[in-house]
Amino acid sequence: MSLFISNAYAQAAPGGAQDGGMSMLIMLGIFGLIFYFMLYRPQAKRVKEHKNLIGSLSKGDEVLTQGGMVGKIVKVTEEKDFIEIALNDTTNIVVQKSAVSAVLPKGTMKSL
Repeated sequence: MSLFISNAYAQAAPGGAQDGGMSMLIMLGIFGLIFYFMLYRPQAKRVKEHKNLIGSLSKGDEVLTQGGMVGKIVKVTEEKDFIEIALNDTTNIVVQKSAVSAVLPKGTMKSL
């Protein structure tokens, strides 16, 4: 009946069923490594750096808060995790230590 078309017969899969499961595990492992190196490790490094920054805050440091305010640390309380920041000669605010995003070089406030 098929004069010009040859019959196509199914062939056995190479490697059997075990090969497909093993390649799936290898792919899962590769995705796990990509996730670790692209997402988890850099975030953990940033968290560690921020904890070191918060631990090193002392009176007289000029800081930038997450709200964008620049001021000089007037008072540091260890037991409550709060600091008092002088924005200018008359205005002081109290913020959590975790709200500090950067410690600025000395003299930054005068140059602003």
